[in-house]
Amino acid sequence: MQDKVERPLRVLISGGGTGGHIFPAVSIANELRRRLPGTDILFVGAEGRMEMERVPAAGYDITGLPVAGFDRRRLWRNIPVLVKLMRSMRKARKVLADFQPDIAVGVGGYASGPMLKAAQKKGLPTLIQEQNSYAGVTNKLLAKEAGAICVAYDGMERFFPAEKIIKTGNPVRADIFNCTLSPDEAKRKLGMNAGKPLVLVVGGSLGARTVNESIAAAMDAITGAGAQILWQTGKIYADECEAVAKGRSDVKATAFISDMATAYRAADIVVSRAGAGTISELQLLGLPAVLVPSPNVAEDHQRKNAQALVDAGAAVMVLDADARGTLGGVVVGLLADTERCATLARNIRTMALEGSASRIVDEIYRLVDLKNN
Repeated sequence: MQDKVERPLRVLISGGGTGGHIFPAVSIANELRRRLPGTDILFVGAEGRMEMERVPAAGYDITGLPVAGFDRRRLWRNIPVLVKLMRSMRKARKVLADFQPDIAVGVGGYASGPMLKAAQKKGLPTLIQEQNSYAGVTNKLLAKEAGAICVAYDGMERFFPAEKIIKTGNPVRADIFNCTLSPDEAKRKLGMNAGKPLVLVVGGSLGARTVNESIAAAMDAITGAGAQILWQTGKIYADECEAVAKGRSDVKATAFISDMATAYRAADIVVSRAGAGTISELQLLGLPAVLVPSPNVAEDHQRKNAQALVDAGAAVMVLDADARGTLGGVVVGLLADTERCATLARNIRTMALEGSASRIVDEIYRLVDLKNN
């Protein structure tokens, strides 16, 4: 696409709450700055959520809204939430008045709703980026007035107007592609045995209790099958998981893996939650995966993300409720079936969409041009 926008834009990017929202948002911002270095970008997040730290660490300004999520099970607890929503709408209008953006981009998360709704009421172009195979409530409510809806999965016409949907894929962290080591070299760099298959376990930055307990229960079976385990436990569970792995040369437990590019290169099989960002990384890298969807997410969207891959023969799913008893056997079975692992890797790679951030920025420029012409 030929860019028509000749001046640096003022772009507002709203959302967050999880790395799955924050990484795509920062990737979009980076691509905007790469295209036109003078582009002025302001992030809007939710006060107290991880974006308030992660976004400044990436080099961008952010302001927070006092917004919180609705409690769908205990409705009587939502009176304070409604008060916060009204305060957030007022602050969103002030942010627009002060920043004067050309366009507002929503990536999902608590802050995205009030911020994009305020932008739409002001007549600004808005773009939604939906990472999951099952659309969130906020994005469905915003879709009617959005100029474009960028998605990563087919079949999203169930949720959004078909004429507004653009399949762009999910932007991912650019640094996951930085590793130039061979798999054996990557294993050695991580302090692992180059001669053994490596099972990489990632449960997110905070960790996942079910995944950790399942790996602890399956540790002997997996290592007994000749493999080794690199286990990102999350900071909440680090002490107990490191104690379980203490003294074992074939299991390395750590709260956080800072060099994911090397970890991915070393991995023969990945065990992970089924967040949209992680799935997009696995697709682009072509890694065989066992997905354990979190049941504690809105609309059970992780299970639906995983099911989309299972239906394509591109991953194996183990439900959270079954994981403690079955995860080890599934991993051991894959370790013994190299042909199936190769098939999973090939199929998941065919689902990858490259250049997602660039495609989304193309749409941002298109919407601004439409507004201006």
